[in-house]
Amino acid sequence: MFTPDASLVPRTSQDGRGLAESVVLTPGDWGRGYVAQEPAESAPGTWAVLDESCRWEREKLPRAVLASTSRYSRLPAGGGKGAVKVTAVATVHASVLGADEQLSATLEEVLRCPEQQPRSDERITGLMSLGTPFGARDQEYADDSLLEAGQYVEYGGAAQPYRWMLARLGTVVVAVSVTGGTGYTEQEINHMGSKALAQMLTRVEQRLKGK
Repeated sequence: MFTPDASLVPRTSQDGRGLAESVVLTPGDWGRGYVAQEPAESAPGTWAVLDESCRWEREKLPRAVLASTSRYSRLPAGGGKGAVKVTAVATVHASVLGADEQLSATLEEVLRCPEQQPRSDERITGLMSLGTPFGARDQEYADDSLLEAGQYVEYGGAAQPYRWMLARLGTVVVAVSVTGGTGYTEQEINHMGSKALAQMLTRVEQRLKGK
């Protein structure tokens, strides 16, 4: 299990922002052909919250969260396949307990809202989740992890596979979402998400690792 150097763990909002921004994937980090969505990045000082109506909104960071950065990218349609939309997120908490509570809350949100609305013309339906702490099912890459699977439907379009993956290392939670386009298999979507999550976890370890 990875143990961060306590002297490198962010304690201020400024340090938290620096870590989050250095960890979150840019379009080029996802692979060849990816470009930024519009908007390309979340507003500073905010994070995504699922409201009582199961709609996603951005709200001001609570005091216990030092920073949160989201970047939005896409792989345009081509080669007979539809466009893929992806999101990468890093959230830095003031404590391990706070980071752990984020994953617990995410598990509860799927039970409360198996259908969610990211934007006015988008729906995520049939959500199911699976939490895997360190050591369970040979999971040895994070202190805790969570997978959500469902279907994404854009207004007037066909349902596409959707994945939301989160993992925690200490006070840092990284997450990716992948919304598949026409012609992509669920295995391909899973691979995109798993590879991206592993990249961000490696970056967290590199930045919090003592000499």
